[in-house]
This record gives sequence, C-alpha cells and structure tokens, in this order.
Amino acid sequence: MTAEKTIPIINGKPEDVLDPEASSTNLVHSNDKKVHERGHWNNKVEFVLSVAGEIIGLGNVWRFPYLCYKNGGGAFLIPYVVFFICCGIPVFFLETALGQFTSEGGITCWRKVCPLFEGIGYATQVIEAHLNVYYIIILAWAIFYLFNCFTTELPWATCGHEWNTENCVEFQKLNMSNCSQISLQNATSPVMEFWERRVLAISDGIEHIGNLRWELALCLLAAWTICYFCIWKGTKSTGKVVYVTATFPYIMLMILLIRGVGPWSVWVDAGTQIFFSYAICLGCLTALGSYNNYNNNCYRDCIMLCCLNSGTSFVAGFAIFSVLGFMAYEQGVPIAEVAESGPGLAFIAYPKAVTMMPLSPLWATLFFMMLIFLGLDSQFVCVESLVTAVVDMYPKIFRRGYRRELLILGLSIVSYFIGLIMLTEGGMYVFQLFDSYAASGMCLLFVAIFECVCIGWVYGSNRFYDNIEDMIGYKPLSLIKWCWMVLTPGICAGIFIFFLVKYKPLKYNNVYTYPDWGYGIGWLMALSSMICIPLWIYSEDAYGQRNKNINLFQLFGISHIPEEDGSVTSVRGQGEMASSCARRSLGWISGKTLQKGC
Repeated sequence: MTAEKTIPIINGKPEDVLDPEASSTNLVHSNDKKVHERGHWNNKVEFVLSVAGEIIGLGNVWRFPYLCYKNGGGAFLIPYVVFFICCGIPVFFLETALGQFTSEGGITCWRKVCPLFEGIGYATQVIEAHLNVYYIIILAWAIFYLFNCFTTELPWATCGHEWNTENCVEFQKLNMSNCSQISLQNATSPVMEFWERRVLAISDGIEHIGNLRWELALCLLAAWTICYFCIWKGTKSTGKVVYVTATFPYIMLMILLIRGVGPWSVWVDAGTQIFFSYAICLGCLTALGSYNNYNNNCYRDCIMLCCLNSGTSFVAGFAIFSVLGFMAYEQGVPIAEVAESGPGLAFIAYPKAVTMMPLSPLWATLFFMMLIFLGLDSQFVCVESLVTAVVDMYPKIFRRGYRRELLILGLSIVSYFIGLIMLTEGGMYVFQLFDSYAASGMCLLFVAIFECVCIGWVYGSNRFYDNIEDMIGYKPLSLIKWCWMVLTPGICAGIFIFFLVKYKPLKYNNVYTYPDWGYGIGWLMALSSMICIPLWIYSEDAYGQRNKNINLFQLFGISHIPEEDGSVTSVRGQGEMASSCARRSLGWISGKTLQKGC
C-alpha cells in the first residue's frame, strides 16, 4: 500500500500536481522501505516559539542597544520605522507565506513558484552554510565563560592570574586621588586581558594563525552536540526544545531590567533607536513556515512576531543600558567609555559590569546562560533550515530510515571542523571575515531584491495574494503587495548601492588592517552566495537556447505558465504548482494564450 501526503492548493482542497521525483511531499514505498512523512508542527505555539527563537537572538542584546546609543536620540526612530514597515514585515511575511504555501524548504519552494529564480534558494542556503559555521563560535565562547563562572570570585574580576600582564589595572579599586602618580597610558583591565589573553590567546594578525585552543574546541563540540540533539528528530524535537530556549531569555531580560534600572541609568532613547533583524533572506522562515498547516493564518503570525521582535529589542535596550549605566556611574565616566557592540559587549563590557554587583558569579552565570539560549535556538533553526532544504530536494534519499539524522550528523561534523580554524590564536580575525562578508547585510539585501522581484513581478503579486487568500481566507493589506513590487526592492537596492559606494575595508578593533589576500577571501565568501542567482539564470538560459531554442525573455514566461493539468514545467522539466485562482490571475486560456493579470 502506498502512503501519500498531498499539498492543498486548489480551492482549499488537497491536490498534488508535482512531478513525483521533484516533490518532497509524495510518500512512496521502495524495496519495502517507507519514505517518512514530512511532518508538521504539533501546534501553533511550537511554530511561533521556533520563529521567535530564530529572529530574537544575540543581536537583540549586543547590537541593538549600541545602535540606540550610537545614532543618538529619536532621529534613529525614522529609519527604524521605514525599514520596519517597508522591508521587515513584507519580506518576513513573503518568506513565511511562501514556505507555508509550497510546504517546501528554502530551495524547492522557489523551484515551484518560478524555476528560473531557483538560484535565490541556493543563495540563501550558501549564506546559511556560512552562518552555521561561524555563529556557533559565539556559543563556544559563552560556554567557556559559563564554566568560569562557577567560582567564588570571577577570574576576570582581578589581576594576578598567569594570563595577566604588568599593565593590568583593576579600575574599580583604583584610588582616583593617586591617578597622577600612576601611568594609565598602557593600562588594561582584567576583563580585557581575560578575553584577549585567556579566551582568545589572540595573535598579532591573520598571517599568524597559531595553535588550536583545545578548551574552546571542546566547548564548540559541546555546542554542536546540543544543537544536534535539538533538531535530530525534526519538528518533534525542535518544537519541544523551544519552549525553554525561546522563553528563558525573556525571563532573564526582565530580571536584568529590574536589577539594573536606577535613577541614573534609565536610557529611554535605548528603546526607541533600534535597528532590527528578522532573519530574512536566509531560508529559515520559509523552512519553518513549510511545516505549518495549509490554512494557518501566517499573516497574523508574522505581524505578531515582527512586533514581538521590536518589543524585545526595546526591552533589551533598557536591560543592557541600565547595567552599562550602572557601570559608568560607579566608575564616574561617560557612557561612551563603556558602550560596546558585538562580542565586545557580551564578553568585555557586560562581564566587567557584573563584577561590580553583589553576587557577581550568580549574575554572570545567568547572563551567559541567557546568551547560550539566545544563540542556541537561532543556531539549530539555521541548521534545520539547511537540512530541510537538502531533504526536500532529495526526499526519496533522505526520508528513509535514519538518513535524515545521519545528514544532520554529517553536516554538524563538517561544520565543526571548519569552525576550528576560528578557535586558533588567529581565529578571531577569521571570525570577523565571516561576520563582515560571508553573512553580511550586503548579501541579504541582494537576495531580498530578487525575492521581491520574483514574487512581485515574475510570479505576480496579485497571483500570490490569491494564493494567500486561498490559505487564510482573506487578502492582507495592499500595502504589503506594493512593498513587494516597489518599495522593498527600491529601498534595498538603494542601500546596496550606498554600501558599495561607501565601502571601507574591514579593520579589527579599528586598528589591525588585513592583508590583501584576507580581503580577497572575504569578498569570495560574499560573492559565493550572490553569484548563485545570476549564475542559475544564465544556466537556464544557456540550457534553453541549446536544447529548446528559447531565449531569456521567453524563460520569464515559461518559468511560471501553468500547464493544462495545473502543473508548471521549467526548461529542465522541474515541477511547480498552480492553483485555480493563479490560473485566473494569469488569464490562462486554451493552454496557449497568456493575458496580463499580475
């Protein structure tokens, strides 16, 4: 007997019109080995918590508060609102709805709606692969710090350790009346020396990669082990883990907020000057949305999650700056001297602040546990997204027995060994290259432009709105459609061009300049994802001209014209779905005439 699971797309009724080999939803038996069902979330809460865990990550804690302070005052509220309305919500909703509509991962979803733009899926997964390798390094650092918190006195609170130098000065115990007798020109804090000399053992440049930090390698192994068991059973395991990983950081943020706020440190501006990140253009939202039931109200979920993300950044701004304000008050220095961004906030500024608090080991433990949970759910959702994309491309191979689990294991092992290079003495320089180039905002902007062009113009925004109406029962605000067609690609293109014009070479700590080959590696990592889109279009064009005498302009029509049986076939015979409302939108008549309907 053949088990079969189909995709509901025609008039709200289940119907599968895909080629069996291309479809990841057909369930068959071969050699008495059952192809496992794709699966769904057990309930809406699991989906919401999984998405929340992915989009609300370390950036909310260490990037947003600094941007609040850096850009000063309510002036930052203007670009925040513009991007929130014109880019954040529309692209967030586009990817989630696309995943739910197609029930496919980050690559095959684009194959279905427009095979010519399948390169978008490959681009997102290349970025995802880069992200999976380097993002988890932060978890390894946090785990290392967590282990060092279980002491009566935090090791970065005082000097006198074997990793400290003669320049180490405990600023909080320094008698400022004797400052004139002490030269502070070369002084460093114990927190900084713990970070650079104990944790990183940093070398003087990327040219000197140095030895592997075995303690960090073990922490990275622990992080990958936890990540593996969080997702090895797909939605069955992920949906349960997020109940803890997605909620604990909120509890900690509220505790830190209550603990830190005082009359000297209420930074109202920190909650209104926040830039945002929604994990868009990574394929994560598409993968998570693909496990929804077909009629789930993804529009309402997306609006709620976007507001939740911004609200979390608002609370994080209060929580973090209340502690930084406390530290500045205790030291008698301006906030500018303690404000940090990125790893500097998580592993220098905040650890330094907790040393001034009563029960500092307890607060340090809670803080690094929060960092681990924030990073963990973002990490395993990213890995799950990549695994989903691969499994959906080859369902008959990876949905048998324990092949999916072995795929996750193989991906984890490969990523672990690649990540080891960032745990050497010169690994921090490599980490910065990954962070600034491989998964940079430039790459995400480039992908976002093509996503909006594909859905807004090639597939058709009206057509996709019909699909959404078929799923949730009504059409969203027309503003989102116009964002897909005009505002989002226009704004993203403008920022992308501005980034290229104002490009400045990366410098570590604004001091160390990378060699030319270092910048070359960075640009190669950036181009490795962006090149997928034009390269795929070119390959389809070349294949069409060589085998079917079809030019590129004809491909834009062929790539999404439904056949009489409701399916869509690309130049290479790849399948796609088309609902009856999509046929009406395209004006498909007698199988030959295409009228403008989008």
